[in-house]
Parts: sequence; structure tokens; C-alpha cells
Amino acid sequence: MSDPLAFLITFRCYGSWLHGDPRGSMDRDNRDFGEPCVAPSPARNAWERNRLKNAPRSLQGAERDAAAAAIEEVCAVRGWGLLALNVRTNHIHAVVGAETSPEQIMVTFKAWTTRRLRALGMAGSDERLWSRHGSTRYLWNDDAVAAAIGYVLYQQDGERYELGP
Repeated sequence: MSDPLAFLITFRCYGSWLHGDPRGSMDRDNRDFGEPCVAPSPARNAWERNRLKNAPRSLQGAERDAAAAAIEEVCAVRGWGLLALNVRTNHIHAVVGAETSPEQIMVTFKAWTTRRLRALGMAGSDERLWSRHGSTRYLWNDDAVAAAIGYVLYQQDGERYELGP
């Protein structure tokens, strides 16, 4: 099998979408592609909300810009091809071409954005900013890459984050 052309990386802000949510969710037992989501459960959702270490996190205006700048910077430093990026209020999508694992890309994105937000005084030193793990989809051909880019840039409720020059 050949190497993937790129990856679709998605990760959520801390506490922004908990298990049991009416929108559905994935967990350790329901996480494979094509499997049904975890069923909505107000009790599970409340239990998870009560376990949060800090308030649920979201990203607003300048925070979103700072996170995007950190991701663009790390891609430039590491030589990763950033094909699409959309920093949302409660999650981040990126399409990235790189010769490393998508898990390493996600961990690096979280680390760089966390450092940037803290350095700018936009996040507390002990505040959790990101949910555990996220989604790492392998894009094996040009059609899959094009579809992922379209999804990230044009299918997010009309909001679009423009990549810099």
C-alpha cells in the first residue's frame, strides 16, 4: 500500500462536545469508521460535564487568529504542507500533507497552539484547552484530498479561514 497523500486532522476544544451529547459522539468502544455514534444520553452527558477540570473552552476572534498563526508556523518550520485550515469556535480542521503520523501532527498542533495562547495571555497556565485525541483521517488519493479541502474550507456553516500568503 502506498503512503497517504495527506491527512484530515480535527480536534475539539476542551469540554465542547461530551459523550452523551444529542449530536452523537464517538468513544473507545465506538470509534471505527462507519460505526454508529454513541447514543444520546443526558445522564452520561451530565456525568461527563461534572468531571471537567475547568469550564468548557471555546475560541473567539483573536484566539482563533492566534491558533491559526501557530498552526501555519509549525507547518512552515516542520516542512508540512498545510492545504486547508479552519479554526472554529469549538474545533479545528486542517488538511496536511506530511511524512509523519497524523497523531504526531495533531499533538504538535495542540502543543504549539497552547503555547501561543498562553504566551499571549489568552489561556491560563493550568487551563485545559483541547479534548483528548481527535480525528485523524487518511487521504489516499487526489479525490479524497479535494473533498477534505472542500469540507474544511466551504462546508463549515459559511465561515472560512483564509490561509495567509
